[in-house]
Amino acid sequence: MSLKKKIALSFIISSFVIAILSVFEYINFIEIRKEIRHLEITDTIRSKSLQLRRHEKNFFLYWPQKAKEESEAIYRYLSELDTILNESLITGRTGKLSYPKSLIAEYGQRFNKIESTVNEVSAEFDRIKPSLGKNRKFFSLIELTFLERPLQAAAFLEEVFLLSSNHKLVIRLRELDSEINTLRRNGEEIITISKELDRVAREDAENVIHISQAAIFIFFPLFFVVGIGTLFIISSNIVKRLKLLIDIVEKTGKGVFSQSVLPQRWVGDEVGTLIQKFNDMEKQLAKREEEIDKKNKELLQSKKLAAIGTLASGVAHELNNPLNNIYISAQVLQREAGKKVSPFIKETLNDIISQSIRVKGIVSDLLEFARGREPRLRGVELNNLITGAYKSLGYSMNLNKIKFVLDSDPNGVVIYADPEQMERVFINLFTNAFDAMNGKGGLTVKAAAEGDLVRVEIFDTGSGMSNEAKERVFEPFFTTKDKGTGLGLAIVFNIIRKHNGEISVESEEGKGTMFTIVLPKIREQP
Repeated sequence: MSLKKKIALSFIISSFVIAILSVFEYINFIEIRKEIRHLEITDTIRSKSLQLRRHEKNFFLYWPQKAKEESEAIYRYLSELDTILNESLITGRTGKLSYPKSLIAEYGQRFNKIESTVNEVSAEFDRIKPSLGKNRKFFSLIELTFLERPLQAAAFLEEVFLLSSNHKLVIRLRELDSEINTLRRNGEEIITISKELDRVAREDAENVIHISQAAIFIFFPLFFVVGIGTLFIISSNIVKRLKLLIDIVEKTGKGVFSQSVLPQRWVGDEVGTLIQKFNDMEKQLAKREEEIDKKNKELLQSKKLAAIGTLASGVAHELNNPLNNIYISAQVLQREAGKKVSPFIKETLNDIISQSIRVKGIVSDLLEFARGREPRLRGVELNNLITGAYKSLGYSMNLNKIKFVLDSDPNGVVIYADPEQMERVFINLFTNAFDAMNGKGGLTVKAAAEGDLVRVEIFDTGSGMSNEAKERVFEPFFTTKDKGTGLGLAIVFNIIRKHNGEISVESEEGKGTMFTIVLPKIREQP
């Protein structure tokens, strides 16, 4: 942190305390608004619950004159209460509002059942009224007042009109009495809970207001204490850093250029930043030195390859003609001798021919390494190139025990490359992997486009390489095989470099090897 920032820090801290208070009060204001909204909701619930009970009483009191009007009012208030509770569930007070919602649903079901029972009782009154004769005028009084006291009406029908206790009308009146009592208890419970909700909402609103008041009394004294204390601490700290800066300037003026090491807690101000920049400069110099060393090694490797290529070209041309003569002469001798010579001579001729073929392969590799023609670039689909190289390898090797996996874009990856040279690259790498796995294991190739580059990773589950082998793996004539020229990976290295790409190897003994090739996706043909 700079000195300027440290000077301003005391003011920032004081402002920060005020900002915290402002944010807290703003959040608290939002909470107060929420609580007021919740209070409005609970008050509305309580008010509509009371209206619901009023229409319930009117329904039973003024039946049948105002039954339809009061019934519609009851259903309307039930719907309004249900709507309010559904909307209020969004406020996060599900625990407080879900219970009255279930009670209201139960109330609606019970009232609907009472209406059905009342209709059945009324229909039963109409059915038995003609059979009562001169007592019909008394029966009408019971019909008009049965909703007020259904149980007494049932007893009166049994005593006066001598109806059986199992009579349908008597049974329905008793059921109606039970349902009405349950409905009234349900309504009382709704009123009780709505009042409790209203009380809790008022308490919550008051609590939020009290918290807001307490925060004001706490934060304002804290503002003065923290602001003044921080100002004193930072000011004294700044003086120490200024004294240190004066000492360094004096030493520099006297020609003493000693490296000053600051305590970790001081790192970040101007003096610490100066030392850090100097250390960063040293790190950058060291990094550049490593890069220069790497470039020198690459240059040395290129010169070495060029020198070896020149030597290999001359040697290969000199050896090629006599080697062909030896090979042809041995074939002629073998054909002329036929079956007339001894087995020893036959074996000797076969050995000469086989060794001649081997040497011809070495000479061919030398010529390929020495020629190193420039790539003929054109658009190549990488997936087909890789699978084609693997199939070509199958003509000369048994790949039945190799699990080959190509992980690439199924739509293909197109690069600008020489298809013949790139095929040779993959054949050489696959051959090395096959040898490292002794013909049994897993060979995975991953190819993916990364912007303007294409990365190809070839991983085998073979025996791996030592650190020494990794360092020399691309050198000509270096090999860890019993048979081989050691030119395969050197040729691969040359081809990749001529494609303006890079190849690297990662390996661990006993855990396999991974070659990584990075090629430009598109480039102009030279």
